[in-house]
Amino acid sequence: MAFPDVTPFPDTPTGSIGNAFYFVVLVAAGATFLLLLLRLKSYRLILIFTGFALTVVSFTLSTLYLSAALLLLNTSSLEAPLLGSALIACLVCYAVFREQRKFLNSIVVFLGGATGAFLGWIIPTLSAILILCFMAAYDIFTVYYGPVGKIAREGIERFSGLVFSFEDFQMGLGDLTFYSMLSCHMLFNLGAFSCIASIIGILAGCLLSFKTLERRGIFPGLPFPLSLGLLFGFLVSLI
Repeated sequence: MAFPDVTPFPDTPTGSIGNAFYFVVLVAAGATFLLLLLRLKSYRLILIFTGFALTVVSFTLSTLYLSAALLLLNTSSLEAPLLGSALIACLVCYAVFREQRKFLNSIVVFLGGATGAFLGWIIPTLSAILILCFMAAYDIFTVYYGPVGKIAREGIERFSGLVFSFEDFQMGLGDLTFYSMLSCHMLFNLGAFSCIASIIGILAGCLLSFKTLERRGIFPGLPFPLSLGLLFGFLVSLI
């Protein structure tokens, strides 16, 4: 089964930097577009964009995972993955447009985990490390000075399909995606112990972020978890 290439440059030192910039530009462009819609008060368009994006992503990922599962079972079927993926995509679309918030929280968690696992599997190690580092650095900028921070202050409740919400706490789909990408890359490339260590690092980083969030009201979700996850994972791989 052939997987699509999500990095435009080869996994060389220079190419990996290009791949990291590529991801930052994609995320920055998406956040800027959403902020523009929010400033224009295009709430219906925000809902349509969110529904379309989540439906496409859920259909694509479901097709990949269901096809891979059938291959593992030595079963060849084109119709079953497509039908299953279409059903899942319809449920996601319904949840978004009917604004089923509890269901949307589950969708955010599963989509973040599934997207991150796919990226962790398909992206080479050097590019993966630099993407995570660049995203952590960009997260600091965008939360305090860029579009993500402005969205959080002006109307985060309008993006329920892209944010995991619990009481007064919100975590973006991107945060969950990159947590999953880190831990799954460790699992696929460095083994189970490095994966477990990276998960411990991510959880420790999340705890530090939550404590800081209580004092500041807004805080980037990537720097502490990704830094500690990378550190713990690679330290264990050296043992």
